[in-house]
Amino acid sequence: MEFGNYRLSSIIGLMPDIFINESDKTPEVLPKIEPKTEAQKSVIEGHTHSPLSAFCFYPDHIDFETRAKEEKIVLLLRQHIIVNLKWILGTTVLLITPGVIKAFGLFAAFPTGFELVITLGWYLVTLAYATESFLNWFFNVYIVTDMRVIDVDFHNLIYKEVSDANLNKIQDVTYNMGGVVRTIFNYGDVFIQTAAEVSEFEFLGVPNPDKVAKIIEDLITKEAKKK
Repeated sequence: MEFGNYRLSSIIGLMPDIFINESDKTPEVLPKIEPKTEAQKSVIEGHTHSPLSAFCFYPDHIDFETRAKEEKIVLLLRQHIIVNLKWILGTTVLLITPGVIKAFGLFAAFPTGFELVITLGWYLVTLAYATESFLNWFFNVYIVTDMRVIDVDFHNLIYKEVSDANLNKIQDVTYNMGGVVRTIFNYGDVFIQTAAEVSEFEFLGVPNPDKVAKIIEDLITKEAKKK
């Protein structure tokens, strides 16, 4: 994915590509697709094409390595942004810890200059933790196209695992939204049973799980009618 004139994978060096801008892969320009089913129409209002979106309907300027030329991306999903609260709070605590230690005079017993070295090292570790946590959320995505569902999992930023299943292999789609927090923020898990090599896909913590399930079911129905 590109931000301005820079690709994020180029900025961080070791990160392999997940998303490829169309101009990098093919001169073809993806056509703007209008929603056709009721489930699709129900999500068109209020959805966003922001690069940080957790629920992107017919995303713009997004591609992936194995997309067929005629394949259209219907949904790009990530875990709900609220799941980032845990590592954000952890990062906040880590950031203020050196100040708290200094306030209690715990550095006084160490040699001169030791405080600066420890503090810089602490902040570097904190930055690494925050960066990895954000990138894990950002790059672990679920993609629904008009041909298949795709689960992209990144592990430790340098290894990715991509699983997919054609729509005609999907046998069942279910979802759940258990818990007060999930109900308030409207996110949950979508489970997709398939007859493919990967028997189950889990879209965990995604926004609007009911709409995600309905859109997938509509795409399956449409695919079945082609036969």
